[in-house]
Amino acid sequence: MYPRVILRGILIKKSQQKRRTSPCNFKERIFVLNTEELVYSEPRAGPCEKGRVLLSKIKCVEVVRTEAPIPCRNKYPFQNKEGAFIVRDSRHAGVYTVSVFTKAPGSNGEKNPRVKHYQIRQSPESGKFYLAEKYLFNTIPALIQYHQHNAAGLITRLRHCVFPGREDFIVSSESSLGKCDLHPEELELMEEVGSGQFGLVYQGKWNGQKVAVKTVREGAMSEEEFKDEAMVMKTLSHSKLVKLLGVCMQRKPICLVFEFMENGCLTDYLRGKRGTLSKDTLLGMCVDVSEGMVYLESNNYIHRDLAARNCLVSINMEVKVSDFGMARFVLDDQYTSSQGSKFPVKWSALEVIQYLKFSSKSDVWSFGVLMWEVYSEGRLPYETQTNQDVVQQLNDGMRLLRPRLAPDDVYQLMQWCWKEKPEDRPTFALLLHDLASLIDTK
Repeated sequence: MYPRVILRGILIKKSQQKRRTSPCNFKERIFVLNTEELVYSEPRAGPCEKGRVLLSKIKCVEVVRTEAPIPCRNKYPFQNKEGAFIVRDSRHAGVYTVSVFTKAPGSNGEKNPRVKHYQIRQSPESGKFYLAEKYLFNTIPALIQYHQHNAAGLITRLRHCVFPGREDFIVSSESSLGKCDLHPEELELMEEVGSGQFGLVYQGKWNGQKVAVKTVREGAMSEEEFKDEAMVMKTLSHSKLVKLLGVCMQRKPICLVFEFMENGCLTDYLRGKRGTLSKDTLLGMCVDVSEGMVYLESNNYIHRDLAARNCLVSINMEVKVSDFGMARFVLDDQYTSSQGSKFPVKWSALEVIQYLKFSSKSDVWSFGVLMWEVYSEGRLPYETQTNQDVVQQLNDGMRLLRPRLAPDDVYQLMQWCWKEKPEDRPTFALLLHDLASLIDTK
């Protein structure tokens, strides 16, 4: 005869762990109390018993009903912040675990927000640390820094670090921007001059200086992603990159403040000056952009959205690379974007279209298209064709035809940028050398 069940239900069991920063202090368990013993197990399919206690050793059973939040439902101090994470001790001495919060769908189709745990492992051969086997690092801080910029096998990249023991404080771009944070009273917005990928762009004044002010449209991207863009811009500094002057966090919508480029985006400038620009001027524009991209390449950044529309022209006709909303820092020169990421097909390399794999060599492909835009005086590449038609043509080996103003040696560089295999394309350093050589021979 089986023992009679007295009580059965999913209740909360407090773990014996005493670490305050551990996210495992409270756990859901299925409790079954019968006339002989108390059995508790994990609430999942299959046998998963965690323990049992004889009834003779139980002095009292009390079920407490409360309207207060169940601890394990809200046990993470960073819950609801995509990519928020902590690095914590594991149960084994000297072993660490990264716990990261995400709302992204899981590989099994799971859609509920959850915390994913990754144990930091060490390669027995090299002694290096990793979360995903392909990405090895000499130190744990180096590992964390890499995954703050790249998901690379994780459910999401590590966006916001929660200090252990300071669960209420989340380290984000905002707290790291320091002196770049501008006071709203110093900033004056004037007329709208355009729109970027994520928001409107205004001409403005900051302390009497003419500036460009970039805002974010509501719903276009999260504030945290916007701050991430600011951190990228703050990190990078070169004469051929549009300079970030500061960020205004204390007003809504938040703003990025840049040096003002009087002649606007390169596409509009080329179209407005159609028929008046010399071939030497067009070649100089390509050199300017390649200088900026050599800097990004040498600092292990990939732009991922290089095009004439994302370059700006100064009053002196100097061209600078802008719009780092999609930029990523990479150590191995390759970044696999998360599924569902959008990208501009007509500027994209084959491996981006087929596998969403970005690298400095996919930027080189885009630069070839940018050169084509320059020598076409602002025409849209494949302007009469759909994205689907373009993909088919690229797979068939077809490429953009030589623009009328492009000399043969310049078009050969474009074709070099559009080689099917990334390893067959030049680096930006080599492109700059060859473009500069063309100037010297003029």
